[in-house]
Parts: sequence; C-alpha cells; structure tokens
Amino acid sequence: MKLKYDSTVDALYISFKKGPTQVTTVRFTEDVAIDLGPKEDIVGIEILSASEHLDFLKKKPTVHLENLKAV
Repeated sequence: MKLKYDSTVDALYISFKKGPTQVTTVRFTEDVAIDLGPKEDIVGIEILSASEHLDFLKKKPTVHLENLKAV
C-alpha cells in the first residue's frame, strides 16, 4: 500500500497495486472515488478535500531526534 498526498489540491491517493493497470473509477461520494481493476478488485482510493476528512493531514509533521552523539 502506498499513500500519496498532494497538498496543492488537498487530494490523497491510496494505492494498493504496483505498476500501471487498467481501472474503472466508481464515485463513492462527492469526495471519494474508488478505482477497480479488471477483476473488480480495489486498486486505489482517491479522497478529495482530504484534510477535511482526515485530521492527521492538518497537522504539520515533526521530527524528534533524541540521544544523538557527534562522530
């Protein structure tokens, strides 16, 4: 599984398959679309206005570095 977030358009794509594949896109809601593969398996999910649906996208990422020693 791979997550790709584009903050310029506030869209999140969750990919379940590697490489290109032919898909049929089904609109689940106004903001959610599901990509189905040839065998009707879920290939990916696109979420528009993602930060409105997923709170963790609103937070700025932080990195905590502890116990570092100079070499």
